[in-house]
Amino acid sequence: MTNTHCYVHPTAIVDDDVEIGEGTRIWHFAHILSGARIGAGCVIGQNAMIGPNVQIGDGCKIQNNVSVYQGVILEENVFCGPSMVFTNVRTPRAHVSRKDEFLPTLVKRGASIGANATIVCGSTIGAFAMVGAGAVVTRDVLPHALVVGNPARRRGWVSQSGDKLGLDLICPRTGEVYRVENDGTLVLVV
Repeated sequence: MTNTHCYVHPTAIVDDDVEIGEGTRIWHFAHILSGARIGAGCVIGQNAMIGPNVQIGDGCKIQNNVSVYQGVILEENVFCGPSMVFTNVRTPRAHVSRKDEFLPTLVKRGASIGANATIVCGSTIGAFAMVGAGAVVTRDVLPHALVVGNPARRRGWVSQSGDKLGLDLICPRTGEVYRVENDGTLVLVV
C-alpha cells in the first residue's frame, strides 16, 4: 500500500499494489484488492469491497456493504449509498464463466446513487445525476437527471448541490440557473 497519510481500520484488508490518497478513511471489514487506486479524502464504509484495478476519484463516499467491481470507474465526489449494487455482467449464470464479458461502468463526477439501487454494467451515470434509492439503472443516465424506479426513468432534474429543480430550473439552494439544451441535456447557465 502506498500513502501512510490515510486511516485503515485494523479489521480492514488492503492487498499489495494499492494506492490510497491522503486523508482517505477505510472502515471495518472493508477489503481493497490489488491494483485499486483510491483518491484523496474518500470514505470507504464498513464491509465494502473495492475490486482489482478499480479507479476511485478524490472525495468519493462509498457507504456500507457496497462492492465496486473491476471495470467500474468513479470520478471525483461520487456518493454510493448503503448496499447499492454494481453488476459486472449482463447475463450471469453460476455454471458459465463470464469474466471475459465484464462491461465497464462509469460514474461521472458529483453523481449520487441511493441506497439499494442497482447499476447494470455498461451504463454511464452522468455528472451530478441522482439515482433514487432502490432504482435499477439499465441504461445511461443524463447529467443532472433524477432517475427512479425499475427500470430507472428520469423524473426531473437536480442541481450540482443535489436539490430538485422546479420548472424554472433555478436551484432553490444556490440560485444557479440551468437550461435544457437541444439534445435534451441540462447545463448550468449562471
